[in-house]
Amino acid sequence: MRDRGRPSCYPPAPVQAISDAAPGGALPSLDVLTSPVPSGRFDSPVDHRHVLCLHLGGPVPVSYRATSAERRGTRLHGQFCVVPAGSSTRWTLSAPATSLLLRLAPERMHEAAATLGLAADAADPAPAIHVRDEQIEHIGWMMQRESHDGYPSGRLFADALACALAARLLRLRSPGVRHDEHARALPAWRLRNVVDYIEAHLDADLTLAELADVAGFSVSHFKVLFRNACGMPAHRFVMQRRVERACEHLANGRMSMTEIALATGFAHPSHMARCIRAVRGVGPTQIAVRHRG
Repeated sequence: MRDRGRPSCYPPAPVQAISDAAPGGALPSLDVLTSPVPSGRFDSPVDHRHVLCLHLGGPVPVSYRATSAERRGTRLHGQFCVVPAGSSTRWTLSAPATSLLLRLAPERMHEAAATLGLAADAADPAPAIHVRDEQIEHIGWMMQRESHDGYPSGRLFADALACALAARLLRLRSPGVRHDEHARALPAWRLRNVVDYIEAHLDADLTLAELADVAGFSVSHFKVLFRNACGMPAHRFVMQRRVERACEHLANGRMSMTEIALATGFAHPSHMARCIRAVRGVGPTQIAVRHRG
């Protein structure tokens, strides 16, 4: 399935792209692609999502024009620039470069702004260049690893990273903002509804938006409220429930590894095995043998 939101000059999407797995072809809150940037003058494509361009590789001297002002500098590995949705920037590079592009849905920024108590216009990022931030780099490398592995963690994990990225961008722009994320938790009856929904749909590629809809909150509010109620993010809670369900199937010994992986929402048996080891400390084979013994 072709990503209908991808400008034509972007590289082709990988076969396992997360947008391909989205229900009804809907675009994800956050996706990633690695894009070559030619030397000489280059106008970035107009995208309907905010784009963060993380530089990969050695230093490259560049000039950058977003409006009438032009800035010069040297792009370093891990630094990023921000291209707001619907805009284009003009680059002049002294040598070819490679960028890791993180494309963020504008609605995640608006939800994060509301959660942080910021004005609506604060959700629109300003063009920026040569920014360095450890948290945003970490999000970029996690998304890159997900892409390389074929997105085994599904949309729920990417949705969580999208919310984290939006909140971090807003805090970088408004460093004085304070928000007590520990003040509230998801009410018990709403939490039960969400947990029941998760249990009934463990085999599906769940999204943060659908869990938030079950709870009756926006995505950004739900993310914080669920973590405060359960002591862990929603994507980690779902992963642990999948592990527990998979271990029950392993104990019964009636299904193959592939059947168990598919029935519990894992991308494939090796992804299931990796998650089981992370939670239980042993692999699925040891669990099956232990119960048979």
